[in-house]
Amino acid sequence: MRSNSNDKTLQSNYLKKFKFLIKEYELIKQKKHPTFRFVTDFYKFHNTNRQTFLKYYNRFYLTKNDNDLLPQKRGPKWKSRRPLPFIENKVKELRLLGLNKYEIANLLKPKLKRFAPSPSGVYNISKRFKLNKLSKTMKNEKRKIIKEKAGDLAHIDCHYLDKNIVANIKERLYLIAIMDDASRIAWVEISSNIKALTVMFSTLRILNYFAQNHKIEFKELLSDNGHKFGGKNLKNPQEHPFERMLMEMNIKHRYTRPYRPQTNGKIERFWRTIETELLEDMVFDSIEDLQNELAQYLYYYNYERAHQGINGLSPVKFLEKLSAN
Repeated sequence: MRSNSNDKTLQSNYLKKFKFLIKEYELIKQKKHPTFRFVTDFYKFHNTNRQTFLKYYNRFYLTKNDNDLLPQKRGPKWKSRRPLPFIENKVKELRLLGLNKYEIANLLKPKLKRFAPSPSGVYNISKRFKLNKLSKTMKNEKRKIIKEKAGDLAHIDCHYLDKNIVANIKERLYLIAIMDDASRIAWVEISSNIKALTVMFSTLRILNYFAQNHKIEFKELLSDNGHKFGGKNLKNPQEHPFERMLMEMNIKHRYTRPYRPQTNGKIERFWRTIETELLEDMVFDSIEDLQNELAQYLYYYNYERAHQGINGLSPVKFLEKLSAN
């Protein structure tokens, strides 16, 4: 564990660096910088993410408080995810008047300030109280793949993480996830790339997790047509690492329709959930910190979190129910 003196030294160095970057940035904006003409050159030279830099710069510009230049550590949203009852009631009242999620969010923000739900939060509350209604067109477009037995079908996908989500690491990281279609149990691996060989080994580890922890062995696996997964138009699938692995494991490979992410909708929805409840606005101290928070969240997601799509049960509880039938 680091000492307080080490923490203060790191903070001091971080502030010095950021103040230097601010001075450089302002010189460019004033067209007085001796080297850089455009801010894009400045970002590239200092290996700095534009969105992250401007977030801290704008915060500091308003307050002139050094603490606003330091990464803001907060707990993931999933640890306190449900809104207060009076907020839910406000949303219900406005929804019954016919207002949409954006109108409701905008109306509540001045009154509730930081407690105001986002448009997606309004949508979730409305959905929970059955106040959302699909049009005929939306219903016709909604495609479902439903399996009644665990292991009949797995959904797999890769997810790009925001740059700078881990402090002092500029390289992009990725998540690779598999979800059981019937029970909704999911597991995720962190990866430094999504090349075919890397995805193959990550998939093997995830499949081992399902077999060892939940006694689930998959018959079919559904993916998009990305090169990392091989794709149905591959001339020699036996020479592709991912395709060859599935052949060796006797798992049938199914593919989504091109430009139709709805076909793999369950795992697409999982990415939205994990972004909202765990990753959004987070800066992790290290990859180990990210792994630890991800493992805690996945335990919560699989063992404790209620899912509307499976009758309000957690995935593990729903798996127990499936196994009992």
